[in-house]
Order: sequence, then structure tokens, then C-alpha cells
Amino acid sequence: MTTDDEALSNFNDYNEILQSEVWVDLERLRLLARHGVPNQLRGEVWKYLLGVQQADRSKELTNSKARKEDYEQIDKTNPEISKRIRGEVTRFQRRNPLLEGKHYLERFENVILAYLNANRDVEYHPALVSMCAPFIYVLETECDAYHCFERLMQALEEEVDLNEWVTSWLQHLLAREMQFENLVRLWDSYFAMPDFLDFHPFLCLAILLNARENLEDLEQSEIRTMLLRLPFMDMHRTIAEAYNLRHESMERQMSEDGDL
Repeated sequence: MTTDDEALSNFNDYNEILQSEVWVDLERLRLLARHGVPNQLRGEVWKYLLGVQQADRSKELTNSKARKEDYEQIDKTNPEISKRIRGEVTRFQRRNPLLEGKHYLERFENVILAYLNANRDVEYHPALVSMCAPFIYVLETECDAYHCFERLMQALEEEVDLNEWVTSWLQHLLAREMQFENLVRLWDSYFAMPDFLDFHPFLCLAILLNARENLEDLEQSEIRTMLLRLPFMDMHRTIAEAYNLRHESMERQMSEDGDL
């Protein structure tokens, strides 16, 4: 089977699940998504994986209408924060041409302001732009981008107090450091996992192990720069290595527990 044939077969497998009239098989969807989601279907798949869209198709229209009404009612104004968001988005767009344009800028501003105004205990941080970006890019509507973004942020509420780059890697799921195409592919796999926050440190470790030789030849300032702006990676290979690292860790833990 050629690569094109495999891609078409994969696309058809997704379509078969998503076009089910009664119930979307989330378990099968998660299994497929761990290996990446076709660009044309990623937004729809992410909504199911993040629990924004329910598996029961009989409630789909009702739930979509309710989400839209909820989003429309959220205040999206804050002149001071708006200015900071626009500045950070402009810098982000210079690095990521895929999201250039005023319409993207407005969506960033609305989604992040809606999130902050709906969660008054959360303070604005420039990393919110990088965290929000995949949803702005992938989801067709601003409303769906908001709800998916909110679901992810709810899973990341715990603070991490470590070194600068470690904090960012762990707290922001590599949204600020990773090449945008790599990040979107990584989050396909993450959203398919029930425990992606537990898996994430192994992914970070896999990246460090792959970069170890390059890092050894760099000065301290160069190391920091590289760790805060990662090069393009083979995500299929990196994710597979992270799985192996987690498996080895679990085996060691089982062995240690058996020796007690």
C-alpha cells in the first residue's frame, strides 16, 4: 500500500467514526488520534477528544447551540489586557506565518479575554497566546476554539515551580518552545490520552535525550536559547521514544515494588 493509499484509508477510518448517526466511538477515535489526525478533520476530532462535543449525536445540535449562547454572553472587554494580548499575538505571528492576519488577531483577543473574564482568578500571561494558538488555527469557529482552549487550561491549573525552561516546558505543554506544526501533531496524541499530563514529562525527556549531543557542544546561553526555541522534530519518533521511556519507568517501579 502506498503512502497516499494509507492516508486515504486513515481518512476514511476517521470519517466512518465521525459520521456515525447515533454514537461516536470515542475509544476508537482515541486510538486513531494517537498516530495523528488528518488536517481536514482535526478540529472536529479535538472537540470530541477534549469533551467539548459529546459522543451522543442526538444532543449535538442542542449542545452546540448552548455553547454558542454561553460564549456570546461572556464579556470580552478589558482595554489594558487587550493591548498586551495584541502585542504578544503580533510577535507570535511574526514567528508563525500560518496565523498571520487581522482576523486571527481578533480571534486571539476575544478567546483569551473571554477565558480571563470567565475565570477571574487567572492572571494574564503571554504564554496564553501560544497555548491558544493551536485552537485558533484548528477550530473553524471562535466559540469552539474558546471551549477547547478552556478545557485544556482546566487540566493545567496546578503551578510548577522549577527552572525557567523546565517550568515552561511542563506548565505550557511546549506551546511556546515547539515548532507550531510539531505542536499541533503532538496535541493530536495528547488529547487522545486520558493521562497526557502524566505522559508529558516523558515526552520532554525524550526531547532532551535526542538533543543531548548538540547541547554538550553549546555554551550556557546557547543551551537556554535552544531549549526555549526547539528545532523541527520527527514527532512520530519522539512520541514513540517517550512511550518507551514511560514503559521502562513503569517496569523499574514494578521491579522495585516487588523487591520490598
